Amino acid sequence: MLKYKLGLCSDAFWQLAENMNNNTVFKTDEITKQYGVGDTLVHALRGVTMEVPKGELIVLLGPSGSGKSTFLNIIGGLDQPTSGDVHFKGDALADMTDKELTYFRRENVGFVFQSYNLVPSLTALENVELITDIALDPMSAKEALDAVNLTERLNHFPSQLSGGEQQRVAIARAIAKRPEVMLCDEPTGALDSETGILVLQALQNVNKTYGTTTIIITHNVAIADVADRVIYFADGKVSNVVVNENPKPINEIGW
Repeated sequence: MLKYKLGLCSDAFWQLAENMNNNTVFKTDEITKQYGVGDTLVHALRGVTMEVPKGELIVLLGPSGSGKSTFLNIIGGLDQPTSGDVHFKGDALADMTDKELTYFRRENVGFVFQSYNLVPSLTALENVELITDIALDPMSAKEALDAVNLTERLNHFPSQLSGGEQQRVAIARAIAKRPEVMLCDEPTGALDSETGILVLQALQNVNKTYGTTTIIITHNVAIADVADRVIYFADGKVSNVVVNENPKPINEIGW
């Protein structure tokens, strides 16, 4: 749209700009988030500027209260910044109506949390079908469960599944709508090392197989070794960014 408003730049320039947008999923510019007022004022984010490249597996590291979850909620359209801008593939989230934000979350973002949020009265297959029934272009629920190696458990209820299996159902539910990005907040936080590795393998498989940009919040420093990019948070800011040239396979990391 901007191209036709200005009418000043060459087609080559706009093609370059479009390619840059295609390679960047999220771009944030000096976003802040404040809670409370006066003596209770909390600065959760203090001016975070970054670009999230398409297709990478990214780990966010930092202590509790450093702003990681707040950042994830804002780029996922679950919360709004106090100031600053968030763009998804060139579109400003702040310019979206409530209906457009709902569509953005439904079609473009898969959420995975520490709590599995499964419906206990539904089987694994039926839990995933909650998403496939409303998404525009979903994969089948069986395909999604197969992607996380749960084909043999699709008719089991959550109470019949281990914690790691329940989390993999949650991942299958998130990927079934073919989202552009997966936002995962401590997905292995409640799991032992053996089970956590299975969950991470499922997330890595989704990232590599479908090209889904995957962002994982964790306190486990070892998980950073499997990421394409590690973003360190401290005191509401990005304190460091490390690009891994040779990410490790999941089964080679310590725990």
